[in-house]
Formats: sequence, C-alpha cells, structure tokens
Amino acid sequence: MVNSPSSDGTAERRERPRASAEHAPALGTANLNPFGDLVTLQHLSARLAKSLKGAFEGLLRKDLRAWAEPLSVQRFADYKAERGSALSAWQPMAMGNARVRAQFVLEAGLVFEMLDAFFGGDGEAPHPLPGEFTPSAEALVGRLAQSATPLLDRAWEPLSRIVFRAEAAPNLAAAPDFGADEPVVVTRFGLAEGEGRPHFFDILYPVAALKPHGAALMVKVHGNKDEVEPEWRSGLTRAVMAVTLPVRSVLAEPTMPLGRLLELKEGDVIPIDFGPEVPVMVAKRRLGTGLVGTANGRAAVRLTSLEPINAEDFQ
Repeated sequence: MVNSPSSDGTAERRERPRASAEHAPALGTANLNPFGDLVTLQHLSARLAKSLKGAFEGLLRKDLRAWAEPLSVQRFADYKAERGSALSAWQPMAMGNARVRAQFVLEAGLVFEMLDAFFGGDGEAPHPLPGEFTPSAEALVGRLAQSATPLLDRAWEPLSRIVFRAEAAPNLAAAPDFGADEPVVVTRFGLAEGEGRPHFFDILYPVAALKPHGAALMVKVHGNKDEVEPEWRSGLTRAVMAVTLPVRSVLAEPTMPLGRLLELKEGDVIPIDFGPEVPVMVAKRRLGTGLVGTANGRAAVRLTSLEPINAEDFQ
C-alpha cells in the first residue's frame, strides 16, 4: 500500500461536508461561486489526475491509482478549519499574471513518505510526524511542483492558456494570507496503490484568480469543431496530396536454411519462382496485384486488381 509502513493515525478518508458547486445564494448572503456548476473544471481535474499520477509514481516508486474527487467551493476559513492543525505543505503556484496564487496543498505524511522513498527507503513516514518540514522535504515539494506545472498548463490548455509557475515559499508549513471569507475552488485528488489506504492532496484555485477565465469555465461542452474554412481545407488537401509514399512490388521471397546462407559467396545463384501476378505494396499496406512486364524499355507492373479501401483504416 502507498503508506502501509506508516501509521500516522489519520482516517481512511478525510470526511468533508461538500456543498454542491452550483449555488443559489439566499438573499443577503455572498455568492461564493459565480461560475455555475463548474462541470468543465471537474473534467479538467479528472484529466489532470491521470497526468499527475506519473509525477508521484516517480517519487514514491510505486504503481498508483489516481482520481479526482468532486470539487467544492468554500470560504478559505472553512477550508482551513476542515484541514485542522495537522502539518501540511502549502506550495504557491502562480497563474499567469494573476495577483493571487493557486495553492498545491499536500499532507505531511505523503511528503515524508515521498522523501523516504526518494532516498532509497520503503516509503515510510516517521511516527509521530514532525512538527515542521526539513529542508530536504521542502526541496522535494518544490521539485514536485516544478514537474506539475507543465502538466497543469496542458490540462488547462483546452479551456484557457495559463502559464503556471511554482514559487518559493518562505515557510512551506504556513497557510497563505488569504482573507477568511475569500472563496476558493477546492479540487481534491486521491492516490493509492491497489486497494490500499489513499492519500489526498488539493489544488486550491482562488475564485479571484479564475474570474478572467470565467467564460471558459461556464461552457459545459468544449471541443465542438467550427466549420472548417474552405481555403484552409483546400490548402491542407493540396499538402496531403503532395506527400510521397514508397511503392514496391515483391517478386519473390525465397527461403533457405541458415547453413546454406552462411555458405553463400560471390557468384552464387539464388533461384526464385513467382507467378504471373505479384503483390504491389504502398508503404506497409497492400495496394493490389499486378502483372510483371516492361514499359518504355523499363521493368514495370500492370495493376490487375486493387484492394478495397476501408475508411476506418485512416482514423
């Protein structure tokens, strides 16, 4: 299991009250989520979980399952209260030119297990857990964040081009200076080896940092293709039609024992036998068959049959 050697006393899952991401605020209350149901961000998180899995597997040296939990929108004070006083790593992640930073939040147990595995151990966290992070643990979290930034860029690309950057944290164990009532979108991810006890880590997106991308987040279906411009389609067709492919005909494929092959010398004759029709190949595909002959004084093959073309072969 991911952390079977460790016993830090944490529960199998961190229970959390989750309100729906689609809010209908009562009169006189603040609307934490201005983006609607955020289904697009949920799909983005599911795709991101698959790519982040590799980053964690490289540090834990284990084959893992990874998934995205249902996201939620919370006041930052409520999120901090939910995490409690347990040691956590708060790694700031810049989002393009946004003034506020996203946060990569990791359980201390997961950090120390990765650290132990990184230095050749079995991935065992100390028990009880330390009250602060060692310099090597902080460096490891920074390394993980650096490897996660291009994965975040690629996951967000279908929605909005955001360049993420991992930033140095003066105190990795200190929570960011967000206002207590500042709303944050909590995207939680799970990691586990097989059916073992999972670890969870979060990526917090301040709602203020997401507002410039609100239009993309409120679109429920992405990837509907607009009608292709005729000029672009024509240019693409001309380019494809200019691609060259090797065409060859296989006259014969004789076989002989290895011992005979080793005895071959210059001047030896290898007899071949072929019928009136030979296969004609384009790259690795069979185009059809043809008759061997001559044309304009050169050897040639006259096509006598063509293989049917299956459109599925080109998808």
